[in-house]
Amino acid sequence: MTATLGATPTIVLVGHGMVGQRFLEALAERGLTATHRVVVLCEEPRPAYDRVALTSYFSGKTPEDLSMTDMEFIETHGIELFVGDPAETVDREARKVTARSGQVFEYDVLVLATGSYPFVPPVPNKDAEGCFVYRTIEDLLAIEEYAKTRATTGAVVGGGLLGLEAAGALKGLGLTSHIVEFAPRLMPVQVDDGGGAALLRTIEDMGLTVHTGVGTQEIITDESGAVTGMKLSDGSELATDMVVFSAGVRPRDQLARDCGLTVGERGGITVDEQCRTVNDPHVFAIGECALAADGRVYGLVAPGYEQAETAAATIAADEAAFTGADLSTKLKLLGVDVASFGDAHGATADCLDVVYADSRSGVYKKLVIGRDGELLGGILVGDAEAYGTLRALTGSVPPVSPEQLVLPAGSGGGAQLGPSALPDEAVICSCHNVTKGTIRGAVTEHKCTTVPEVKKCTKAGTGCGSCVKVLGQLVNAELEASGVEVDKGLCGCFSQTREELYEIVLALRINTYQQLLDRYGREGARGGDGCEICKPAVASIIASLAPTIGASGYVLEGEQATLQDSNDHFLANLQKNGSYSVVPRIPGGEVTPEGLIVIGEIARDFGLYTKITGGQRIDMFGARVEQLPLIWARLVDAGFESGHAYGKSLRTVKSCVGQTWCRYGVQDSVRMAIDLELRYRGLRSPHKLKSAVSGCQRECAEAQSKDFGVIATANGWNLYVGGNGGATPRHADLLAQDLSDAELIRLIDRFLMFYIRTADRLERTSVWLERIPGGLDHVRDVVVEDSLGICEELESLMADHVANYADEWATTINDPEKLARFVSFVNAPDTPDPVVGFVPERDQIKPDLPLLSIGMRPTENTAEVLEGSAQR
Repeated sequence: MTATLGATPTIVLVGHGMVGQRFLEALAERGLTATHRVVVLCEEPRPAYDRVALTSYFSGKTPEDLSMTDMEFIETHGIELFVGDPAETVDREARKVTARSGQVFEYDVLVLATGSYPFVPPVPNKDAEGCFVYRTIEDLLAIEEYAKTRATTGAVVGGGLLGLEAAGALKGLGLTSHIVEFAPRLMPVQVDDGGGAALLRTIEDMGLTVHTGVGTQEIITDESGAVTGMKLSDGSELATDMVVFSAGVRPRDQLARDCGLTVGERGGITVDEQCRTVNDPHVFAIGECALAADGRVYGLVAPGYEQAETAAATIAADEAAFTGADLSTKLKLLGVDVASFGDAHGATADCLDVVYADSRSGVYKKLVIGRDGELLGGILVGDAEAYGTLRALTGSVPPVSPEQLVLPAGSGGGAQLGPSALPDEAVICSCHNVTKGTIRGAVTEHKCTTVPEVKKCTKAGTGCGSCVKVLGQLVNAELEASGVEVDKGLCGCFSQTREELYEIVLALRINTYQQLLDRYGREGARGGDGCEICKPAVASIIASLAPTIGASGYVLEGEQATLQDSNDHFLANLQKNGSYSVVPRIPGGEVTPEGLIVIGEIARDFGLYTKITGGQRIDMFGARVEQLPLIWARLVDAGFESGHAYGKSLRTVKSCVGQTWCRYGVQDSVRMAIDLELRYRGLRSPHKLKSAVSGCQRECAEAQSKDFGVIATANGWNLYVGGNGGATPRHADLLAQDLSDAELIRLIDRFLMFYIRTADRLERTSVWLERIPGGLDHVRDVVVEDSLGICEELESLMADHVANYADEWATTINDPEKLARFVSFVNAPDTPDPVVGFVPERDQIKPDLPLLSIGMRPTENTAEVLEGSAQR
């Protein structure tokens, strides 16, 4: 069928990747979605997703997490999105596009955003079973399935960006991983020989085997046609069960070729500075499929975004031109920072190199400097902390010597340049081409006072995110320059930060909130009641230091009880209908049949909803506040204790079964998980803590998505820190490796107490690790090398916690005075809350919220609900 368009002009977008989605947003910003019909033909079975972060799928992100498509945006702007239905032919004379489904769309403007395809070298058996490419989510799903069932060793052809990510993914799947790169070094486009050498050492230390300077001659297969190895150009053979090709990409320009559009000699749809194809004014090309007017195909997302903006502006009859783009990149590959900017390889005539290299720590920094002192470019490996500032200074003469820019801070020669060193024309956000002057204007002219406000105003920091740190520095600097005092205090009651308050409490042994407020609160706050920000924050500090400063570790004791938030008030998580959850601790996920029976009987007797959690324990939902002591009395009697699901403290230490049961296990991960959970249970911290222990490199416990994670090796344990599987997932970084049991526990003790000491209020370890000056290197210096000389004190603080731990629920049920708080109505303690109701679902219960919302009386007895469900 043919889609008739009528009088409304139509824009057809072919391809819905990151650049295609940005083009749609640019259309909407210019009001073109209101005046045009917009049709999108998407080849993949899912709409646009973050291909830059593709590898994070193996760190716990789901395809949904990677999605960049807000369906509400699509619907609001009336965009017709056809997923899994690519364009197959274009009739430029009739201005019609035919999709695979047979639908035909007429167009006034056609925009090609078809991206690129993986290059697979023409070697024998390249399509054998066990050969994959690394480009889409579907590719990753196929690799994951094959690795689980068919492979123990994997080889990646290509040592560039995607190749290293693919190799890391294979290693994370438990495979022995090899990288085969034809060039003499890894990442030959981004780094030079020195940077490649530093990168090589670091990656080999992680257990990956690298083969550089050799090519793939043939894929070796068995009788069934499955991969068994590779022949390399040096005559050697490499045994492998899987081959992943990641040897570069090529522009997807076949659709353009077929309809007679001009393409470059080496591929790419030829366009002018407005991104319009050179031989058809009605057709545009953007992103990796386009050969720009400067003769380059850009493979980075930032230039693609700029091309999308240019095309949308041209369609809207605005003046715009794409004349080239910044190719600077900052990446984190296998946990290693790699960045390059400007003329990184010194192609400019008559330039000088300034190099700093530390092979021990895997750090390499090179700046390319013109004879006049101008910063032309650079390469950073292992330490890219200064990337944002250095990239912004490119093209100018820095205010300090180049040597000072590469030497480490604190070395006697290192210099830390602040935002004031950057010129207004310096591009801070290369993804959206936002300059320092624009950011300053957002603060001074548009009255933005926070980073989120500046992001919304300018789009800076909403792309790859590498500029967010510099963005924050600029916002604060501009506020201060405008005479606005940047208040770094915890809240309106305290001018000190949380870290400063922690030091005050520890040094002066202050053990009550009121004493701290009266002595160190702001003028006007002293003698008052405090606020909802500082009360739980100070309560956490006092609880974490309780044995050392002489305070009660029980959070419902005296003054401490008045400081807690809603969950800690009743030692349980408040749910959406006013009921509570009950979560007993199950260390390491290990539980006896007798323990399971007790939990099952309690859930049955109290009519609770039960669910196995991702942290390897059992949640029971639906308890009324007066039932909590009754439930916990039975749990404590059976040997269970509080799981602290309600507190900012350690939640769980997840584990696989380890060497005790698993044929791949190399250490006893269950024992270690239990030891760690029992050691750190009840430890109050700025935010909740999660951990995991994996018994081998297959990583079944997902340790690298935890605040501190442990992975077994043949020689001991590797410790990872700063991971997070929440709303903003972060892969944990390797802190130390091949540790003994005692070394592992000692480092975790130090890490946790250093985090508790220096983190901000409600700051996860992942955010703290990226915020704290010096990042992981500084944390490693402090907790491993004892650079500050505080490790003995950190260990002592943890020892105090371990020695004085007491289960909160065991303490509560044995004290009639403490039990008095567990009532819905103080003046009617025997009366249950009538608004806590439930309805049946899947032979259990769920909150009765729809009834409550229209004023109907809820069901009060969960047993009646379940009985009614069974009868139905």
